[in-house]
Amino acid sequence: MKNYFIDTHSHIDMIEEFSVETIIKKANENDVKKIIIPSADESSFEPILKICEKYENVFCMLGVFPQEVRKWNDKTAENIINLAKNNKKVVGIGEIGLDYYWDTSFINLQKEVFIKQIEIANELKLPIAVHDREAHKDTFDIITKYNKGSDVLLHCFSGSVEFARECVKAGFYLALGGVVTFKNAKKMKEVAIDMPLERLMLETDAPYLTPVPHRGKTNEPKYIPLIAQEIANLRSINVEEVAKITSENAEKVFKI
Repeated sequence: MKNYFIDTHSHIDMIEEFSVETIIKKANENDVKKIIIPSADESSFEPILKICEKYENVFCMLGVFPQEVRKWNDKTAENIINLAKNNKKVVGIGEIGLDYYWDTSFINLQKEVFIKQIEIANELKLPIAVHDREAHKDTFDIITKYNKGSDVLLHCFSGSVEFARECVKAGFYLALGGVVTFKNAKKMKEVAIDMPLERLMLETDAPYLTPVPHRGKTNEPKYIPLIAQEIANLRSINVEEVAKITSENAEKVFKI
């Protein structure tokens, strides 16, 4: 079988413009053969799991997004654990983390819930997909202090080359998406060139951050090859190599 792509972070449950069936069909036609759906809060768990149960190569992560942590309670933790233990389609805990961009009035609660979800991932022996927006140091410090054995994927990586190197040194994986195709995304292009392919994964973060030349349209998994091609161009390598190694990384970490 020829090389194929994996979208490690795609909110296909949030895309209103097309049906899930159409989204997955178009992804397959563009050699995007596996998709992982992250959750934002507890209300999305069951709908996401229904999608995963219907489609063989669609998987999910359960977790509470940092801006939704005020909805967190002990039953949320129990629900994540029970669902993950009883459903093989749950392949990670995510997206979890810190976001200091939108609202910094409850940072301590964000940190508290982030730590709790890392501990759940450790208990379940599942990887974590981390949202880090303008919170690089705190995110890094919490993971290195509290994570005990779960693989770490920094979703939609937005840090500098220097921070990327620190993360790779700590054993983290980084995911790059549509931003790397943006003309003014100098920092992300530098990261795409500098980081080892063995620590890279691909994502769309659909329906957001649609890659060039489709900016302004709804993002979807079928655009992953555009992201891979941009990385290949930046590194002066073949896109098949990007597809092969990033897919191997995703399959190894998420066991899919």
